[in-house]
Amino acid sequence: MNNAQLIGPFKQIVTLENSPLKGALQDKDIAIIEDGAIILQGEKIKEVGSFDLLKKDNNHLDFIEIKHDAICIPGIIDCHTHICFAGSRARDYAMRNAGKTYLEIAKMGGGIWDTVQHTRKASKEELTEGIINRANTLLSRGITTVEVKSGYGLSIDDELKMLEAIKVANNKCTTELISTCLAAHIKPKDFDGNHKTYLEYISSNLFPILKQKSLTNRIDIFIEDEAFDIDISREYLKKAKDHGFEITIHADQFTPGGSRLAVELNALSADHLEASGEPEITVLANSDVISVALPGASIGLGCAFTPARKLLDAGASLAISSDWNPGSAPMGDLVLQAAILGTFEKLSNAELLAGITYRAAAALNLTDRGTISKDKKADFCIYDTDHYNEIFYHQGKLLPSIVFKNGKIAHSTNY
Repeated sequence: MNNAQLIGPFKQIVTLENSPLKGALQDKDIAIIEDGAIILQGEKIKEVGSFDLLKKDNNHLDFIEIKHDAICIPGIIDCHTHICFAGSRARDYAMRNAGKTYLEIAKMGGGIWDTVQHTRKASKEELTEGIINRANTLLSRGITTVEVKSGYGLSIDDELKMLEAIKVANNKCTTELISTCLAAHIKPKDFDGNHKTYLEYISSNLFPILKQKSLTNRIDIFIEDEAFDIDISREYLKKAKDHGFEITIHADQFTPGGSRLAVELNALSADHLEASGEPEITVLANSDVISVALPGASIGLGCAFTPARKLLDAGASLAISSDWNPGSAPMGDLVLQAAILGTFEKLSNAELLAGITYRAAAALNLTDRGTISKDKKADFCIYDTDHYNEIFYHQGKLLPSIVFKNGKIAHSTNY
């Protein structure tokens, strides 16, 4: 067994331990240890508490001393990204700013199909390298777990290529990658059949291979007018559940409806929700489905934000993710996006922290991370500041000086 280590002292350890999964949060509600320390044992946290007491009782341990003011938060979790892709959609961005709509751009050869064509041409090795580079960028920003979707292949072979690239990248990255199959992103233009036939083709031919090769345990679908409607999506997702997959849904981005199906089928999460109204908010709040806000898409498309304040006040569980993708959300800076969402939706810093840590973990059905507490993964970020409020105040510009992943220093600027 690895030797235990004591690390501290910290001005604050924002543990988030025993914080509620659902509903609004005030800053006074979250667990914070002042002048604290952490004991690591292998990949896990053994103990968290007062630095003076832990140091006194464990003076035999290896000691990592923090010699300046610093605070510690759980490792950040980005629970919705598309960082496996090739090509650029800078042309789309320029056309949007010139007044073209999302649908108009798609009809002009841009949009998702443009990225599909570039991604199909890329080799698995090229895709793997791109994932690793983006994951390393995220790690430097404190993100220790990243969900990564396929969905730019849209054929059996190309979806498998993407998911295999994600698997290879995960083995080469320090950041942990959680793969999701989004073969139901849109119906590919070169598929000879309708939307229903395409989903039947994918579920019959791709699902068994995904299980056989252990490429993912998660299935996603884009429910929208230009993608897939409610009825055929229901059939597809039921087949996914019958195969033993967890499910999530791109829901209510431009029109409502997908979130209701997410609740009906007990999906892990409903992501986007920019078009959710009072009926959808009520349904989500009365369910166990995690609502995932994607402010990067709102910024990229110039549309309304997810109604985060209303969701939280109604009692929903709100996670926040970057949606990093080459089209609608090319920034990929989660903390910056969360800070902006907080400004416009009037979210407390406690709600922002919960949304990018333990509530994001719940959206991925991960129970072993998201808080700094005994027996959780030793994933945490250290910032050279004296109060956690500074993180969102600086809107992504205050970066962690040290990032721990699985009990080891994974990124460091000062050590």
